[in-house]
Amino acid sequence: MADLRNKKMDMALKELLDRQDYLVTQANELARSFGNLRTFEHKILDYCFSFVEKEDVNTKIYELSFSDIIHHLGLTVSGQNYSRVAKAFKRLNENTALYIRIFEDGTEGILMSSLFEYIKIMKNGKVKFRFNSEIAPYVFHLKERFYSFRLSELGQVRSKYAITLLKLWNANAFGKWRDYSDPDSLPPSVTIQGSLEDWQSWFLGSDENGKLKRWPAGRFKQKVLDVAVKEIAELYPKTIITITTMKKGRRVSGYEVDIHTVQTNLSMNTIRIDGKIAKNKG
Repeated sequence: MADLRNKKMDMALKELLDRQDYLVTQANELARSFGNLRTFEHKILDYCFSFVEKEDVNTKIYELSFSDIIHHLGLTVSGQNYSRVAKAFKRLNENTALYIRIFEDGTEGILMSSLFEYIKIMKNGKVKFRFNSEIAPYVFHLKERFYSFRLSELGQVRSKYAITLLKLWNANAFGKWRDYSDPDSLPPSVTIQGSLEDWQSWFLGSDENGKLKRWPAGRFKQKVLDVAVKEIAELYPKTIITITTMKKGRRVSGYEVDIHTVQTNLSMNTIRIDGKIAKNKG
């Protein structure tokens, strides 16, 4: 019976692995793990990540204030914006589930967890939070190695799709994102590949039942991918961005986005979509 049970568990585990949208296997994948968050929530999450320091331990409690968040986001101090921030933290608590592939004693498994161990919102306007101890090492490694763009850059982003693409760029790049001591430093060039399901999970996330949101390929490309690419081109004018649609027969199977940074005094701001050049007017 042992063999039969193992086969049943293999099948159950495989089904779970196949269906998980946010399976994390290495630290930099945290950067692309929250496609179901809104733009405002992404920015608050990034603000939380900015408090992480190299020497932190996984039991550290972080503290920040509502007023600091509001000022960072360029908002006015008002009851409405306090409520908006509070609701964003509520959604962060509810929508940052993570599924991590693990190996214990030579056996493969999945750790089902969440980013935060807790978030405390206090009446004096303070927020205290602690990352889940199982997830904290991924956060620390992410901050140290990959998650190194400036908050000011994220603050300029208008759409959640552009934020997601920026994080994908950061997560897929090898080497340092930027050297801010060098005014001529540029982000690294990168090629991001994925199936249609991959791209939709990164950008759209899941519904309240955990089911991957799916859009027709044409709608997804026009309303999501093209929007994200054009905004990134505005933020980083010394780039050439190419979108290539991958197909199996007539069916769209995925996309490849190539972001190439160019050392030049000219503003390139050029986008190439499926072989056709589209000069961005941003």
